[in-house]
Amino acid sequence: MLKRSLLKRVKRIAVVGLSANPDRPSHGVAKSLTRFGYELIPVNPGHDELLGAKSYPSLLEVPQASDLVDVFRAPEHVPEIVEQCIALNLPALWLQEGVVHEQAAARARDAGILVIMDRCIYKEYKRLLEA
Repeated sequence: MLKRSLLKRVKRIAVVGLSANPDRPSHGVAKSLTRFGYELIPVNPGHDELLGAKSYPSLLEVPQASDLVDVFRAPEHVPEIVEQCIALNLPALWLQEGVVHEQAAARARDAGILVIMDRCIYKEYKRLLEA
């Protein structure tokens, strides 16, 4: 299964739209990703640090490559994120539940990026790797 193999091989995840608010889904999911053993790279221009890791204003400013970009932004922001993923030659993009942008996903796929859309990475991890 595609999602299972992706989740098994990924080591470093950039979380775009990670919130400092513990009540927000991005915060809880990202915190769980660290417990699952992933290295987290927060991407949020409003914070210098999130969940104990340096936060970056955009993917373009992250000094190390990510294996996966997990997006917690509204769909209208996805095209810009896709362009950054293409510019950085990143291999995979995960759009969380409710984040759907068919044209941007198609652009990413055309550029060779694996795209998972409208799925919660936490729920998929629990279902596929802890079952």
